[in-house]
Amino acid sequence: MKKLRHTYCYLLLAGFAMLASSCRKDAKPDTEQTETVFEGNIASAVKGFYLLNEGNLNMNKASLDYIDYTTGVYQKNVYSSANPEAGRGLGDVGNDMAIYGSKLFIVVNNSNKVEVLDARTRKRIKQIDIVNCRYITFKNNKAYVSAYVSAVGDANAGNGIVAEIDTTTLLIERRVTIGRQPEGIAIVGNKLYVANSGGYSPKNYERTISVVDLASFTEIKRIDVAINLNRMLADANGDLYVTSQGDYLNIKPKLFVIDTRTEQLKKTFELGVRTFCLDDKYLYTVNSNGQNFDYSIIDVDTETLLNRSFITDGTGAKLAQPYGIAVNPVTKEILLTDAGSYVNPGTLYCFDTAGRRKWSVTTGDIPAHFAFIF
Repeated sequence: MKKLRHTYCYLLLAGFAMLASSCRKDAKPDTEQTETVFEGNIASAVKGFYLLNEGNLNMNKASLDYIDYTTGVYQKNVYSSANPEAGRGLGDVGNDMAIYGSKLFIVVNNSNKVEVLDARTRKRIKQIDIVNCRYITFKNNKAYVSAYVSAVGDANAGNGIVAEIDTTTLLIERRVTIGRQPEGIAIVGNKLYVANSGGYSPKNYERTISVVDLASFTEIKRIDVAINLNRMLADANGDLYVTSQGDYLNIKPKLFVIDTRTEQLKKTFELGVRTFCLDDKYLYTVNSNGQNFDYSIIDVDTETLLNRSFITDGTGAKLAQPYGIAVNPVTKEILLTDAGSYVNPGTLYCFDTAGRRKWSVTTGDIPAHFAFIF
């Protein structure tokens, strides 16, 4: 749930979504649809990927799509077709997704749950209840989920948590209290880092990263960075890349680099990053500049913004709301989604390594998160 990359701004959009939902409170999930979008390769090392469509708040429109690299077929709504007994489908606002071992974990924010599926068959294994859950990461057969543990939009909400889940038993084993409205989450060594936003209280934003010792599962310190922190990724050098969304008025969004060895801020990029992904030594960022967007690459080894766009054929200028991004770990093709109007189906684009469009396909509403199958 990240319209405009922040919950506070998301709630401004939610009013329209709720009006639209008033005539579809009992909306049923769509049926599975298929479309061949390219010639498949039976020998593809990456067999395919899942795409999680967030859907709008209170509209029960989160959905799961899958593209099969071996056949070139794109399948929409594979969760509903694999789990017809689920009735109302995947739920309300798909906020994050990842594969760990043989399981696919889907964080469904406003439905207050993590859905655990068999990554191959897509059949539901278990639902784990966590109030207002946000992002997920893994280490040593444990899943870690950040959560607001408060009602959506509650300006009086207290501190959030991270829940530790055993990936075999799928039971919550421990919880740790951190800052208000925690968002992005990453692990480096034996420490867990969480970006606190304070987004439900825009006059009193949080501005820190919580540092959690995994052994004791306690918060051991906070790193002061900037207001309204959001997304976070850790590179192979032990650095954290974390976005600040500013205050949407006078304080501009930026991208920060934190050295986890010193736990100090080491670099700032003057980029209004909406979304990003990390592949090997390159961080791919989609940046907003008013009503315009640009598409940049940062070399994380040198911490240098490269003088080139990862889209070179002009397609980027045609996107209404670039939203989710991933890189095929083998072919290095770039996958980028467009949320369009936010209330209608979006579009998934694939670009080759030279930044030229290869193919595109219509997705569910607000396509956002990727998980690759090998």
